Amino acid sequence: MSASSTSTEPQSTTQAEAVLAERTSAVRAFNRFYTGLIGALGGRHLHSPYSLTEARILYELARGGLTTTAGTTPDAAGTPDAAGTTDAAGTTDAAGTTDVLTLRRDLDLDASYLSRILTRFEADGLVRRDRSEADARRQVVALTAKGRAEFASLDARAADDVRRLLSGLAEGDQARLATAMGVIRELLGHAPRPPAYVLRSLRPGDLGWVVHRNAVLYAEEYGWDATYEALVARIVADYIDHHDPARETGWIAEMDGNPVGAVFCVRKDDETAQLRLLLVEPAARGLGVGGRLVEECVGFAERVGYRRLVLWTNDVLTQARRIYERVGFRLEKAEAHHSFGKDLVGQWWGLDLPSAKSAKSPTRSTEAT
Repeated sequence: MSASSTSTEPQSTTQAEAVLAERTSAVRAFNRFYTGLIGALGGRHLHSPYSLTEARILYELARGGLTTTAGTTPDAAGTPDAAGTTDAAGTTDAAGTTDVLTLRRDLDLDASYLSRILTRFEADGLVRRDRSEADARRQVVALTAKGRAEFASLDARAADDVRRLLSGLAEGDQARLATAMGVIRELLGHAPRPPAYVLRSLRPGDLGWVVHRNAVLYAEEYGWDATYEALVARIVADYIDHHDPARETGWIAEMDGNPVGAVFCVRKDDETAQLRLLLVEPAARGLGVGGRLVEECVGFAERVGYRRLVLWTNDVLTQARRIYERVGFRLEKAEAHHSFGKDLVGQWWGLDLPSAKSAKSPTRSTEAT
């Protein structure tokens, strides 16, 4: 089964408001903690003569002038490549310019405040301002050679501070921190979703993750009670106790180093395999993870000689059923039942596999899920 669509139990207005208030306090507490941790509350940033806002403007000029205008990127030191060239006086050619209005909008700064900062930067020889060649009504700004050197120094100090912060954490904790920060950016900003996922074999700890995430997702999305968690735990325990490595296996879908999906192919009888516990995390839905897991299960069943592949699911799991239909499964039987605290309609689906030599092994029974 796959938790692929959302259906939550309604909360009362009072309960919802209380939960939101608690989460609001948690976010504000985190903001206070993190701004203090990185020194954002001090008047000077990174022990420099610049405030955090001024340092951010230097960063955007170095980054934006090279990506949005020139189409190039800073090198490892945060300095521009050859696309933003400088003359002997330290001025910057048009390729490294940034539109002032765009800069103000991107950083949500008051126009007069930004103008004062740029005036100071210009007086210090960090930037130069000109009229846009494309539209004389608009002003563009670019870092000078001195400005890029100043940015490179700030960038190096910022990287050193983060490295010191990370060095105090174990390797696994560093990965957890980076992943959590990525989740924040994805949920609250416009960070790109990880472009790829991989399927891998099971590792120590994966089976516990499968039980945990099944229980959590089905409770959150369908309101299923603890009896579903108990069923998943029994299925996983049965897989461990009676595992036939020649004819049974499981896969974990991993994205950005974290598990985001799972499926198992287990023996039902000599000629029939069963697909079990298909799961896809919400963050990975829409990327083809569920379809790929099912296809991998089908391919394995064919390779080891099964003639049929079956699965049991419930009618509320609409997105999972669409995956099964696309792969070629057909609905063979449906019956109403009351399980996991809900009235459901269970469904058996089947897929005939190409004829292959069937490896014989002792028959054992399995529960359906």
